[in-house]
Amino acid sequence: MTSTLLLRLAAPLQSWGMDAKFEIRRTNREPTKSGVIGLLAAALGRRRDEPVDDLSRLHFGVRVDQEGELLRDYHTASSPKKESERYVTERYYLSDAVFLVGLESADRDLLHSLEEALRFPVFPLFLGRRSCPPTLPLSLGIRETSLLEALKQEPWLASPWIQKKKYHGSVKLRIMTDANPEDNRAARQMDLPISYHPGHRQYTYRACKEHDSLSIKAATDFSTTMHDPMIELPD
Repeated sequence: MTSTLLLRLAAPLQSWGMDAKFEIRRTNREPTKSGVIGLLAAALGRRRDEPVDDLSRLHFGVRVDQEGELLRDYHTASSPKKESERYVTERYYLSDAVFLVGLESADRDLLHSLEEALRFPVFPLFLGRRSCPPTLPLSLGIRETSLLEALKQEPWLASPWIQKKKYHGSVKLRIMTDANPEDNRAARQMDLPISYHPGHRQYTYRACKEHDSLSIKAATDFSTTMHDPMIELPD
């Protein structure tokens, strides 16, 4: 019997790159497994030279609840001694995106330890880059079901104004999960971490596949909340 820990990954900015080299730092359109495993390791307080084999074995999946917008950030840097020489980089982010991430395991104790760590992390948590702290809630709890079923059953997490705009009883969302390497629909993606050691980072390929768009139940309460800043003032 397996269980699934669900995470809500949302923030003003996120960046999930697999080829973060040289002047151009790109981002995937959804979280990478290496990025999420790094977040879990930070929450547990593991150093970069400590093993992450147990975390890499978790069955991983992502549901894209809010696609977000691609944002390009233009950077320049110069040396105090040679201000005329400028180093230019371009960094890409996802703006206003929301993802539902599932981590499936038969080891329920491990999932409980991860949930606790995410609520009280040892190291600061970020969504791909240090400039991208997550918004709360981060952990949505453990579901007593398989990864795919958990991703299918969880209500839509998009912002209320987006749900109200696109509500038609249900919504079709993209879902990507780890896959059997022998599945002819599987693709290879190089984001499975072996080591985060600063001097010798190592990643390998994993099999993953995108499922047919699934209809997810949308929220039905679109009532707006009243915002009155004066209500907090004493009479």
